[in-house]
Amino acid sequence: MKIIADLAVLLVALLHVYILVLEMFLWDKPAGLRAFGQSKERAAVTKVLAANQGLYNGFIAAGLLWGLIQGSAGFDFKVYFLACVIVAGVYGAITASRKILFVQAVPGLVALVLVLLSQ
Repeated sequence: MKIIADLAVLLVALLHVYILVLEMFLWDKPAGLRAFGQSKERAAVTKVLAANQGLYNGFIAAGLLWGLIQGSAGFDFKVYFLACVIVAGVYGAITASRKILFVQAVPGLVALVLVLLSQ
């Protein structure tokens, strides 16, 4: 069960690395425009804000990866950062797009349940 939980945590971390890349480096490129349904004009205006968001997604990924590297001692890191993923996903679903609930919060919740069950 611990391997499955850690694999779920890794997948959530990789998802946040992907979001970091989209928001920091591809925001105004075709992939970023498609992913976020933006026009080139709007992307140009919001590029700095998106890069800031991307940086925060990188911190989430780093925290999850740090929890994985720590093994059993990383339990608290995994729980904390997965809770952050869930809260951010729910907030994003309420304020930006309901899609965020399914792309971010649900995978975080699944990983959190698996981590808690693996203890």
